[in-house]
Amino acid sequence: MKILARDHKQLNTYLKAASQWIGEETLRCFPDGEPKEYLYDLMRDYPQRGGKRFRPALVLLCCELFDGDPEDALTSAVALELFHNFALVHDDIEDESLLRRGKPTLHLQHGIALALNSGDALLGLVHETLLNNHSRLSSALSLRIHRHLNNVMRATFEGQALDIGWVAKRSFPDRAEYREMIGRKTGWYSGRGPCQCGALIADAVESELETVGSFGEAIGIGFQVRDDLLNLTEKSENEAPSAGAGGYGKERGGDIAEGKRTLITIELLERLSETDAERVRSILLAEREQVSEADIDWCIARAESTGTLNVAADYCQKQAVLASSALKKLPEHPAKALLGELVDYLTIDRKA
Repeated sequence: MKILARDHKQLNTYLKAASQWIGEETLRCFPDGEPKEYLYDLMRDYPQRGGKRFRPALVLLCCELFDGDPEDALTSAVALELFHNFALVHDDIEDESLLRRGKPTLHLQHGIALALNSGDALLGLVHETLLNNHSRLSSALSLRIHRHLNNVMRATFEGQALDIGWVAKRSFPDRAEYREMIGRKTGWYSGRGPCQCGALIADAVESELETVGSFGEAIGIGFQVRDDLLNLTEKSENEAPSAGAGGYGKERGGDIAEGKRTLITIELLERLSETDAERVRSILLAEREQVSEADIDWCIARAESTGTLNVAADYCQKQAVLASSALKKLPEHPAKALLGELVDYLTIDRKA
C-alpha cells in the first residue's frame, strides 16, 4: 500500500489512512511465538488500542516533502511507532498513570514486572525493525537512520530524566529549565526526530534537515503543552484517541495527581498568593493516593481564575507560529499543505 500526500486533500483523511497503514505494519513486526500470555500479548496491547500515530505520519509526510517515496520510509516510521509505545509503557509506570488510550495502563492490568519486561522487549523490537531498512535502502543510509533514531532516543531519555528527576528530588524548575526538558523530550521524539528521519530518507541536504528539524521541534513542544492543557480541561473518556477522533483517553487532572512539573504549574505558582502557592506545592509533592478530586478541582479552578490556562494556550500559539515560519522555507509540495494543517491540529485545535 502506498500513501501519497497528493492523493489526500483532507488532513483527517490522510491521518486515518496513514494510521491504518502504520498500524497494520506495526502489528506485523511482532513475533508469533511464546510466551504470548506474559510477553507478546502485552507488547501488542498498546499498539492495538490505536492512537493518533502522528509521529510516523510525520516521517512519511516529510519524506514526501522532499520528493521521497513513502514506502522507503515505512520501516523507519514503524520503528518510531514501536519506540513510542515502549516509551508509553515505561512512562506510565514512572508516572503511576491509571489510564492509557481509554483503558487501564499495562502495569495496572499485569503488574509492574511484566509491563516493564514487555516495554524492554518493545525497545529491542525497535532496533530489530530498523535493521530491516537494509532490504530496501543502502547500507550507508540505513546506518545513518539508525544513528539518527538512536540520537532521538537518547534525547528523549535525557528529557525524561529531568521530568521525573524533579518529582523524585521534590524540586521545581524555572521556565528555562522546563524549556530544556521539553525540548529534549517531546521536541525531539514527537517532532524533530520524525521530521528529520523522513527528510533523511529522501536525501534532503543539511540546511533542509535543520529547517525541517526546527519545524518539528516547534510542533512537538506545542503538542506537549497542548496535551498538558487538555489534561486539565477535558474529561476522561473510555474511547481511545485516534486519527482525528476519539476521547481524551487519560484521567482528567492526572498531571496534578502525579505531581508533574508542567508549564502550567510553573506559571500558576508564580501567579498565586504565597498561601495558595504553598497549597499547590503540597499537592504536587504529595503521594498520588493522598491527592483528592477536590485538590485537583481546586488547582484547575485556580489555573482558570489566574489566567494560567490562557498563558499555556498562548504558548501553543507561539509554537505554531514558529513551526509555520520554518515550514515556509521548505520546498513546495502537496505534502506541505498537510503539514501546515497538522501544525494547527497538534498545537491548537485538537481535543484528544
